[in-house]
Amino acid sequence: MTKPLNLFCLPFAGGNSYSYRQYAEKASSYLNVFPVDYPGHGTRMHEPLIEDIRVLVHDMYLQISPKIGRTDYAIYGHSLGGLVGYLVTRELLKNNHKAPLHLFITGTSGPAALSRTDKKRHLLPRDEFLAEIKRYGGMPDEILDNDEWMDFFEPILRADFKVSENYIYGNDPPLKIPITVITGSEEDIETADISIWQKETNCTIDFKQLPGNHFFIFDYPHTIIEIIYKKLFTHAPAYQL
Repeated sequence: MTKPLNLFCLPFAGGNSYSYRQYAEKASSYLNVFPVDYPGHGTRMHEPLIEDIRVLVHDMYLQISPKIGRTDYAIYGHSLGGLVGYLVTRELLKNNHKAPLHLFITGTSGPAALSRTDKKRHLLPRDEFLAEIKRYGGMPDEILDNDEWMDFFEPILRADFKVSENYIYGNDPPLKIPITVITGSEEDIETADISIWQKETNCTIDFKQLPGNHFFIFDYPHTIIEIIYKKLFTHAPAYQL
């Protein structure tokens, strides 16, 4: 009999645990979806924002490691969450925790991609910064064009972009963990910057593409959950909603 396992979901820049609501709804009884909030986001809105990726990764380690126990688990992250999920995996292994069965990454280039840090969007003037956010999609124009809402969201987005854009690649030995990388067909990511994920594992990465821009994950929650399910439960019953 197939046992349920935990899927820890890390959000994109400006996202929170609510961003994965559809994933929790679409998951089968074999997957326990655990969305995690960064400080200053979602259920942790009262906490100070973090602008240093090392501090953020350690915080996520403290959130995830007590929940591992003896239950098998996997990690999924979109965009910033993909990078953080990869680094948290390394932190877990460094502290002798059981390794995740699989790492799922969507919407981001590999950690070693030089293009990851060639832009400092978090330093742009407000109008240029908001134009960049609008280009990515994912946030309604009603919010982007509302000064009061953006007074609230802008510091969160800037902190998250700073975390990603100031990341320095560690050139660590490759993992021994399967990785699946999914990107959108209309994303502004070079193919070489996606394929460089292969540098991070000795396993052959499964690269997939779905239609859409950076936030294709909102259009295909069932498809992505089905991909995750099939990777984790090779011999389980056929996936059912």
